[in-house]
Amino acid sequence: MSRGHLNLALGAAVTLALVGMALLSLAWTPYSPTRIDIVHRLAAPSAAHWLGTDPFGRDVLSMIMAGARSSLSVALIAVAVGAGIGVPFGALAAAAGGWIDQAVMRSTDLAFAFPALLTAVMIAAVAGPGATNAMLAIGIFNIPVFARVTRGAALAVQEQDFVSAARAVGRSETAVMLRHVLPNISAVLLVQITIQFALAIVADAGLSYVGLGTQPPEPSWGRMLNDAQTFIYRAPLLAVFPGLSITLAVLGLNLLGDGLRDRFDPRLARGR
Repeated sequence: MSRGHLNLALGAAVTLALVGMALLSLAWTPYSPTRIDIVHRLAAPSAAHWLGTDPFGRDVLSMIMAGARSSLSVALIAVAVGAGIGVPFGALAAAAGGWIDQAVMRSTDLAFAFPALLTAVMIAAVAGPGATNAMLAIGIFNIPVFARVTRGAALAVQEQDFVSAARAVGRSETAVMLRHVLPNISAVLLVQITIQFALAIVADAGLSYVGLGTQPPEPSWGRMLNDAQTFIYRAPLLAVFPGLSITLAVLGLNLLGDGLRDRFDPRLARGR
């Protein structure tokens, strides 16, 4: 099996396991993720609690499962916002050119000056912290990323002969973009979506860690890391499990994106 196929298989397996865990948490977890049991607080991993319990006696495995659902929900909406707005703007810039292109690109430069954390702080100052505001902050940061990727890929495709032929027969720029350009850059956008999905999970964990993301009592991997730092010497596994969850999720999505890139661009696979 080639490296590209191996990356694709491993990435797909890890990603499907993550999604499966999140979906399973909708119907079942070993315990309620918010169930407090002070008597069994900071319990070590055992048959009753496979990953132990936290300082409030909550089952860590149940919280990890529910945290996967929370992280995937935030990442999914954030990437959808970024792609839903950024792709049309990038396509518009590539198709129109001139001052419209310059206006869109300078707008993306301005948006890059406000990273997700800073945007979340500003939103929280007005509307308060929460998962919805985290989605919005990460989504806003994703918009210029998708706009630039779409514009760059579209400009390359627009130089192809089949696009020139479509224009020669009288197709409008809108029709050319929708029927010929966007379908031919869909693979590039799919790879970018997997990359941004992984980054969104990290961003959500970071926002939750500083208290700007998912709020209690809803479990969150980032907030689990924050809670664990007080007990890092007494119960170090409290930090290991959510940290490992974030690492595996990001690794799986990055491997999936790398495998998809090789799959859709055989030149990269041959180059290796």
